Amino acid sequence: MCLEQSWWTWNLGQWIASDLANWGPSFSQTVLSTGFQVVHSLGGGTGSGMGTLLMNKIREEYPDRIMNSFSVMPSPKVSDTVVEPYNAVLSLHQLLENADACFCIDNEALYDICFRTLKLTTPSYVDLNHLVSLTMSGITTSLRFPGQLNADLRKLAVNMVPFPRLHFFMPGFAPLTAQGSQQYRALSVAELTQQMFDARNIMAACDPRHGRYLTVACIFRGQMSTKEVDEQLLAVQTRNSSCFVEWIPNNVKVAVCDIPPRGLNMAATFIGNNTAIQELFTRVSEHFSAMFKRKAFVHWYTGEGMDIGEFVEAEGNIHDLISEYQQFQDVQVVLEENEEAVGEAEMEPGDKEH
Repeated sequence: MCLEQSWWTWNLGQWIASDLANWGPSFSQTVLSTGFQVVHSLGGGTGSGMGTLLMNKIREEYPDRIMNSFSVMPSPKVSDTVVEPYNAVLSLHQLLENADACFCIDNEALYDICFRTLKLTTPSYVDLNHLVSLTMSGITTSLRFPGQLNADLRKLAVNMVPFPRLHFFMPGFAPLTAQGSQQYRALSVAELTQQMFDARNIMAACDPRHGRYLTVACIFRGQMSTKEVDEQLLAVQTRNSSCFVEWIPNNVKVAVCDIPPRGLNMAATFIGNNTAIQELFTRVSEHFSAMFKRKAFVHWYTGEGMDIGEFVEAEGNIHDLISEYQQFQDVQVVLEENEEAVGEAEMEPGDKEH
């Protein structure tokens, strides 16, 4: 996408967003409208500019509805837009304010899943989109089918977002198996759980092993025992206790739906709120800062009516977000130091008596 198109779409977005009044009344008459789901890319102009502006207008019109976004983040190695860092940072600045839950996806992670796990030699966008659709379908399962434990969009948001700004998630799906080996792989709750927490199944280009889970949501589909699901998830938390923050007890939300996806006996959707998501923001922020330091390409944006202060504000907001994630990742160290200090203080009176 050329530079002119990248920012012409922001103006187009204002025109389209202003037309919300035409379809707003018809939406208000919908009885069971839980919220909105927006799928967009943050690298190009259309998804970033028009997409976030549309979300802003919807938020103004319907502040009580849940707003979920499935955002395709810039890939670390593959980029098709020169001004991608600008578009991405300006969009994240808006998503911080207007989204209740943001599911971070990127094409490179999806390609890796297709190559390494699914063994596809030439994956197409149809294959990538299929992975995204599986995740989206899993998240909204409880809205469409009966289940033993339900989790609608609002329940997910309440259980997944410990602090308002920390609402960026890593999505995943299981089972992901190469076509030729599907018949040889036993599908069980244990296998689904193992795959869900595997870093290779994460659909964002960051490694959850570099951070800690604040919260997790696991949505299982198919005929299975909730007791077995609870046991498997408890085993994962026990074995990998260092990967979960200890100051949020019982931080794994579970939902079980009786209806499996088409073609599968059972499946599971994974949503992780992990502090390692800051790797995405750090990478984009560094590219943004490198260009903005020299004011490269900025004239295309200011020429369309933007103010230079918007860039500064967006950059600062992303830096604050990265710091917040790092702060909650480092809480464990502080807690351990405090516990040691308390232990030493308790020992001192006994030492004095001796």
